[in-house]
Amino acid sequence: MFGKNRPKKCLNYASIGAVIFGLTGGPAISIAAETRDSKTFTPIKHVIVIVGENRTFDHLFGAYQPKPGQTVSNLLSKGIINADGTPGPNFQAATQYQASVTNTFSISPANKQPYITLPPPKAGGAQAASDTNPPPFQTLAAAQAAAPALLPEDIGLLLTGATGLKSGSVDTRILNVNNLPSGPFQLTPGVSYDDYAASPVHRFYQMWQQVDCDTSHASATNPSGCLNDLFSWVEVTVAAGSNGQPFSTFTDKEGSTSMGIYNVNNGDVPYFKSLADNYAISDNYHQPVMGGTGANSVMIGTADPVWYSDGKGNPIKPPDNQIENPNPQPGTNNFYTQDGYSGGTYSNCSDPSQPGVKPILNYLDSLPYRPRPNCAPNTYYLLNNYNPGYLGDGTVDNSTFTIPPSSVRTIGDALLEKKVSWRYYAEGWNQYVKDPNGKNVYCNICNPFQYATSIMTNEKVRTEHLKDTTDLDNDISNNTLPAVSFVKPGGLLDGHPASSKFNLFEAFTKKIITEVQSKPDLWKDTAILITVDEGGGYWDSGYIQPVDFFGDGTRIPLIVVSPYAQGGRVVHTYYDHVSILKFIEKNWGLSPLTNRSRDNLPNPSTYGSNPYVPTNGPAIGDLIEMFNFKSASGKNQSRQYHWKF
Repeated sequence: MFGKNRPKKCLNYASIGAVIFGLTGGPAISIAAETRDSKTFTPIKHVIVIVGENRTFDHLFGAYQPKPGQTVSNLLSKGIINADGTPGPNFQAATQYQASVTNTFSISPANKQPYITLPPPKAGGAQAASDTNPPPFQTLAAAQAAAPALLPEDIGLLLTGATGLKSGSVDTRILNVNNLPSGPFQLTPGVSYDDYAASPVHRFYQMWQQVDCDTSHASATNPSGCLNDLFSWVEVTVAAGSNGQPFSTFTDKEGSTSMGIYNVNNGDVPYFKSLADNYAISDNYHQPVMGGTGANSVMIGTADPVWYSDGKGNPIKPPDNQIENPNPQPGTNNFYTQDGYSGGTYSNCSDPSQPGVKPILNYLDSLPYRPRPNCAPNTYYLLNNYNPGYLGDGTVDNSTFTIPPSSVRTIGDALLEKKVSWRYYAEGWNQYVKDPNGKNVYCNICNPFQYATSIMTNEKVRTEHLKDTTDLDNDISNNTLPAVSFVKPGGLLDGHPASSKFNLFEAFTKKIITEVQSKPDLWKDTAILITVDEGGGYWDSGYIQPVDFFGDGTRIPLIVVSPYAQGGRVVHTYYDHVSILKFIEKNWGLSPLTNRSRDNLPNPSTYGSNPYVPTNGPAIGDLIEMFNFKSASGKNQSRQYHWKF
């Protein structure tokens, strides 16, 4: 996604001594007298959440070998691959299958046959360097102008990695591309870690099919019965959806792109590997919603999906061409009737008669712990990507394929009410506000607060709390960083396959960590949480816990960088994006956002030798296990402050 960029002067929290709290434009409240930033449950006074794009845990860390004394659940530890990325002794556990669905949508087709070799993976974008149509750029000057969010030594990454291949053609850079065994394959060295690569499908109903969940497949180690064995088949039968078009318009432009992996043992993902070696990484952190960026980014801010409304908080039915219908078109194998970025993306999951809904509800009902679908009556939930209901200046966006203004409560609302400072920093925000239709790097669907009426219609709140990443640099430099920061790189640096490279997201993150660590008084009580919005459709071997109708989905990376998260630990507690909100709420004494949001779920309990599967599901952790809050004297520094709200 190619969005927008430019700077804006920030408000100095300390010297100006005022910030806007409340949702209706009330008077400023003195921070010196009223802020509760320092009243925390743990020694952490600043949380910085950095969100990249579209990679699963195994895609990046499938070959990771942790420090002695630590264990990890990945392709290498399971014997699916060897340390050099070649097929391991248990490679057959990752076998991909093809199926036939010709009548009604199914999340676990009975009619399956293994692929002997994978459908050849295809090439993505970035065919050639160009200053007018990047990435990559052709000249250093153009790259420098486009990427103020990188350190100078990393700007050159924007000049390299062109594919030289037409998008949708077989990716001949991949070794043995036409004869790949049925399972994960290593991208490197054919597609180097510095090369642009293709992007797999990452949509809601597609992912439910790809993970292939049925309790008849359940085992002690995999009680949800999700086999993760239909990734390639979904890619080559429906990919990113029909957009309401007939099957005659469909061309397979992906092949088995989803099965590609990198190898940290060969030098891939070097910066994040070094962070994992020295701080803390989770091997059981998940995207909260099946599918893509929009719905998963919303969940980071709301712990709940948003839904189609009259713009005044009342659910209504969306236009028919915006309602999902994953039933196959007549005469096709799994080519959805109504789905796509300019097609269906809402479902009323309270109604089993709605297309695609019943198979998921039946599956949830078959699980021993019977998770609630959490679908309100007559409510059509956003499952994929539509534009948020507001433009950057707070005006309503009335364009097609835009979700109406949302009344769903956000973590921003909760922090405002409890007088805890926060900001959402997005690369390209300033330019987007000036010219929402211009070409720049800002990602509008990634900003959970841009959907919310409570944030976007209050000018003081909106202008104080929604900022550009240039303001983040200033806030770090001036020691005016708020208690809670959400940070989103733009489309060139977010690591999204085809439009970005993951080494660019590493470089973006490195700049922030370098800036924070250069400020000892800030670094000493900061936690930097690094993750991605969702898995991007890449395959993963990890356990998936169904929490409700919407997910969870595949594992994605989470690294915690903090003085209180050192040592190279691998944490196995079950988490998803809502775990970030649970940590923020616990640390600053906030209640769950609503009586139905996922932050009401308990922390996981486990027993025996399997720390990955909660025995009290659905359950998600609050990230406390990622830290070690013991001082040198051995005393626990985490404590509950008692203050009145």
